[in-house]
This record gives sequence, structure tokens and C-alpha cells, in this order.
Amino acid sequence: MAPRYDIVSQGEELLAGQAVDTNAPWISGELQGLGLRPGRVTVVGDELASIRRVLEESAQRAAVVVCTGGLGPTSDDLTRDAAAAAFGVPLEQSPEALAQIEQRYRTRSRPMPPTNRVQALLPRGAELLENRMGTAPGFVWDTGSCLLFFLPGVPFEMRPMLVEHILPRLRGRFALAPRKTVLLRCVSLAESLAGERMAGFERPGVTVGYRASFPEVQVKLHVEAGLDAAALTEEARERLGSQHVFGVGTGPLASVVGGLLRARGETVATAESCTAGRIAADLTEEAGASDYFRGGIVAYANSAKVEVCGVHAALIEQHGAVSEAVARALAEGVRARLGSDWGLAVTGIAGPGGGTAEKPVGTLHLACAGPSGTEHSCVRLPYDRLRNLSVSVALALDLLRQALLRQT
Repeated sequence: MAPRYDIVSQGEELLAGQAVDTNAPWISGELQGLGLRPGRVTVVGDELASIRRVLEESAQRAAVVVCTGGLGPTSDDLTRDAAAAAFGVPLEQSPEALAQIEQRYRTRSRPMPPTNRVQALLPRGAELLENRMGTAPGFVWDTGSCLLFFLPGVPFEMRPMLVEHILPRLRGRFALAPRKTVLLRCVSLAESLAGERMAGFERPGVTVGYRASFPEVQVKLHVEAGLDAAALTEEARERLGSQHVFGVGTGPLASVVGGLLRARGETVATAESCTAGRIAADLTEEAGASDYFRGGIVAYANSAKVEVCGVHAALIEQHGAVSEAVARALAEGVRARLGSDWGLAVTGIAGPGGGTAEKPVGTLHLACAGPSGTEHSCVRLPYDRLRNLSVSVALALDLLRQALLRQT
């Protein structure tokens, strides 16, 4: 059986709910990908006795423990002290650790405050782990039956340390059979429905995990070595519905859409009313977006829809700004005005006010104009304002994605 790991996340702000622990999920993904078996994740506050107790328990139950946080220079950074107490050794200043901290400050052209000297204290016998990105060195303690790694809590410091120091050491320590993790990213599919469709999929060597990252649902397949991950992925895609799965191991939806446009050598322009530029912002988040994004127009006022996007005033008077006719005209108008291959438009009522009996809050009209004509979609969203906006962006991008796939 694969060795088991525990994760200890230290920090009063995590325990009190003032901050979200993003380290543990990322670490867990890396360790499971290596072939280790998950044990438990423990969040502990800034209390010496509590940290010590958790370390002692994890060292008895797991082969690997990764502890993050509590290595700073302030009085509430108690992980070093707790580790020394758990191991039954004193803290000693490490000349090598002190030299690394001093070098970090020289690199920044700043004098090192005397308080930072405490960061060079390590439990006697611990092995130093260099932190290239910050001033808090990490360290490792080997009990013989358990390897305990202590890393800073700042993610951009912790992650390279795990990759550079911990993963290679674990590969050398254990005979591991790395498993493959496949991430299927879905849109317009509820987590509960995804679970129903994947019921019965699990089998020996295959487990399924779910994560709702509204409005996206992520389905993770964990496949042990030796099994056909490609065939299992295709089965999962068919179960979930290929129209819902916008990516397998890809980036977010906007990145997938941008990749499709770039591969075709085509461009898009956006006309947004209720989403206020959010679609354009998502499409341009990645570097090089100018390859496929021509520009965007935020047209809230009816006069802007007419004067900037070329919508006929009579359409608005007859159908209203939130209508199929206006959505189509926005998409076609921005496509023509900005000279793009595709025009993507959205108009709707995000709420909480502005709805009517005929067009209640959550009414959304989307349109995508392209080389073969204009497609339209109308939905009624049941969420609050922010969620309605978030879903509107996803639905608009997916409308364009599916149009691009049909044109391929």
C-alpha cells in the first residue's frame, strides 16, 4: 500500500476563517500525483501546545507530513518551537540559514531587522531547506519512520520549495507508482448532476473527485498506474456530456476559447451590457490575447447601443434593450464596427432590481455572430447579482466555443 501523508496548516487566521487555506489542496494534489495516499489535513492555530500535539500525532500515523506556516519572525510564529518540543531537542541558530536570510535582504538592498534572526533557529539535527523566494527557511526532520517537512505559508514561497526539495526526496525514499490525475472542466452542468452521471464509474484503481468552482464544475479522475487513462477519460466525457466538457487538463474557459480562435487565425469582438466588460477581461487575461481579441464595447445606455454598436433605435423601442433582437444586433454590430470574425454580445437584467413580470431579474439574452450567421440563446438565471454576472460570462464564452467547434 502507498505511504500515507498528512498536511498541517498552521495559522490563527486559517482557524478563525479570516483566510482560506489554498496550500493544502495544492500540496495534496502534488503528493497524490506522486503516488502517496492521503491521510488528513489539520488546521491549527497559533498555540504551541496544539501545534506540538498535532505534529506528534501525525508523525505516528503518517509516513510523510508537510507543515506550512508559522516560520516568520513574529511572536505568533511558533512552528519551530513546537517542532523542537515534539522532537525533544533544543533550538539552535543555523549559520547557513542566517547567511541565506541576510543574503535575501542584501538582494533587496535592505538592512536585515534583528528580529529576523529568529528565523535562523532550527531544531538541533534538522536539515535546512533553502527558500529562494523569501526570508523564512524551511527544514526537514526524519524520525526514521516519518519525514516531516516544514515550509513557509506564503504560497509563492512554499510551492517552489515543495517541487525542488520535497518531491525529489520522496521519489528517492519510497517506491512509488505515480497515478495519473485527469481534470475535466465542465460548464452548464450542476455538481449534483455531474455526480449522478458519474455514478458507478469508480472501480479498482479509479476514484472520482468533484469541485464546484462556480459557475464551473471540475471532475477529477484519479487513475492508478497501469490503467488506460485515455479510455477512462473518454468514458467520463461521454457520461458528463461532451457539450458540457470544455476542457481536459486545460486552463479556464476563456483560455480554451482564445486557443480555438488563435488556432483558426480568427478574432472576436464583444458588446456587453449587463456584464460591463467582464467577458473582455476574461478573454484578455492571458498574454498574447491581442492575437484573437479585437476589442470590446460596454454599452449600458440605449444611446450607446445605437451610436457605438449600430443597433437601430427602432429595435430597442419595439423589443426593449433586453431582447433577442437587440442581442443579435449588438453581436452583428460590434463584429462589423471592429472588423472581427466573430461578434459576441450579452444583454440582460442582473438584478437585484430592474425586472418586470415579462422580463424578471435573471433574464439574459446572448448572441454570437460569425461567418455562418448569428446564434442566440435566452436563459433565466435564479441567482443573486454577482452570480448572475458570473454565469452570464460563462454562458457567453461557451456559446462562442460551441460555435467555433461547429465551424471547425
